[in-house]
Amino acid sequence: MHQVRIRPSRETLAGDSADVYFARAEAILEREGMDPVVTMEVFPRDAGVLCGISEAKTLLAHVLDGVDPAEFSVESLDDGDLVETKEIVLRIRARYRRFGLYETAILGMLAQSTGWATAARECVEAAGETPVISFGARHVHPDITDVLDYAAIVGGCVGASTPAGARLAGLNPTGTMPHSLVLIFGDTVKAAIAFDRDLAADVPRIVLVDTFRDEAEEALRVAHALGDRLYGVRLDTPSERGRVTADLVLEVRARLDQAGFGHVRIVVSGGLTPDRIRSFRERGAPADFYAVGSHISGATPIDFTADIKEIDGSPIAKRGRIPGITPSPRLAPVDLSAWNG
Repeated sequence: MHQVRIRPSRETLAGDSADVYFARAEAILEREGMDPVVTMEVFPRDAGVLCGISEAKTLLAHVLDGVDPAEFSVESLDDGDLVETKEIVLRIRARYRRFGLYETAILGMLAQSTGWATAARECVEAAGETPVISFGARHVHPDITDVLDYAAIVGGCVGASTPAGARLAGLNPTGTMPHSLVLIFGDTVKAAIAFDRDLAADVPRIVLVDTFRDEAEEALRVAHALGDRLYGVRLDTPSERGRVTADLVLEVRARLDQAGFGHVRIVVSGGLTPDRIRSFRERGAPADFYAVGSHISGATPIDFTADIKEIDGSPIAKRGRIPGITPSPRLAPVDLSAWNG
């Protein structure tokens, strides 16, 4: 996976996005002249596809910048690792006041991104050999679409719709055309011809074919107009019209093949879930790509917990936890100097 450096925001670094009690704890410890070396361990409450670790490393690289490397250590797993319930994914040893304020941010990074990556993996596993693309940006705040799309790619999606998210993963964005373009032109073929005429040659010609007429009819009209330049058609039939069905995909494929357009791929989108994707496969619907939005973007975050397990080298823990360092053979040392870019 492409090494990601999502620079922490000003609010994050200032502690403004932290639970306020961490700032109060820091103030109390400063007034009392206390700043012990603590070892903190972070683990998930459920199994999943780990994501957000790269962002957490970048944050730690900023907040621990200037500290003698001999005075702290960080160990972690990596984005994309499959993790089990309560497996340690991150261990930090440093003076508490250097990083304690950022516990909220670290847990949030891991919880949200791991939830998205895990949901993406569910779709990818349901799709089998058929690639899945992340189309969920419209369902989240624009400030975090890049993190969403990166997490989806970590979870196994082959691409994402936003340039920012794809760039984080070292890819180019993936997309077709919006309904608005077709509506403004007033005809699918006219929109397709303009798409082909005006965009760079390296942009795949994938045309939306459910705006005005029957999808199979529109697919054939577009195929005749663009010929070999047409890479694919996208089916996105709205729920008011029954959404895309396996029978529709089978019909579009058959009509394209009969007309000599076997090279044209079919992209299926619109309210896809792992169950719907499995139903397409079970019916033998020949989709070439699945574009998934809200199942990934709306995924429930996977809760993460941070525990202090040592203070100045002495084992400690709150009730319900075992004092001392947890055996975690998969953790690897992190060189934070590589993440402070």
